[in-house]
Amino acid sequence: MTPNSATRFEAIDEHVLAQAAEVIKCLGHPLRLRLLEALERGEQTVTELQDYTGASQSAVSQQLATLRARKVVEGRREGAHVYYRIIEPKVTAILGCIRTCNLSHPRAVGRRGDEGSRRGDD
Repeated sequence: MTPNSATRFEAIDEHVLAQAAEVIKCLGHPLRLRLLEALERGEQTVTELQDYTGASQSAVSQQLATLRARKVVEGRREGAHVYYRIIEPKVTAILGCIRTCNLSHPRAVGRRGDEGSRRGDD
């Protein structure tokens, strides 16, 4: 990137950056992302989310509690079951960005030119 190419982009407001950082922190756990991926398909119970992720009931419940506290998902009780769903619409857009960013490409991980940060067992 040349020094002048950055001028094409409008600066992001500090308040927006702070909010974005909070959202990214909330989504910054692989299991939370996997749970949200499952919830993109519609409401799911903890058991269904366990089956989808392969995680334990306690791990799923703990991560759902974090997502609930940050108002990303909500639960709806129906009899003995609680059905979870995404209530923050931006999450679907973020998951779409993750899908299209090709993060599996070697240059997307580690620092640029830092060959030592790329491990073959990733």
